[in-house]
Amino acid sequence: MAFFEAYKSGFIVRIKLTPNAAADDFKDVLVAPGGLEYLRASVTAVPEKGKANQKLIKMLSKKLKLPKNIFSIVSGETDHWKKILVDTPLTEDISRNILTLPKEK
Repeated sequence: MAFFEAYKSGFIVRIKLTPNAAADDFKDVLVAPGGLEYLRASVTAVPEKGKANQKLIKMLSKKLKLPKNIFSIVSGETDHWKKILVDTPLTEDISRNILTLPKEK
């Protein structure tokens, strides 16, 4: 699974977000047009005033055991297809935690 990659001093996580869903959850990995892999995620928050994005960052922060202030959306602020920069080195422990996010099909 390559929905994340090292980038400068941190790493990028690619996510396809579905807001206003029935549950807050990380799903599986999908291949987008163009061949890049994205982690599918859903949040119950509405896509208004950044609420869905805030919920996504909160979920990532909790699952990866990292502080919220090191996450920033670098593309897709108002789109379903997002790239999130995590401003910390991609360690072995973090890689292991990321790989537990998607559910098995």
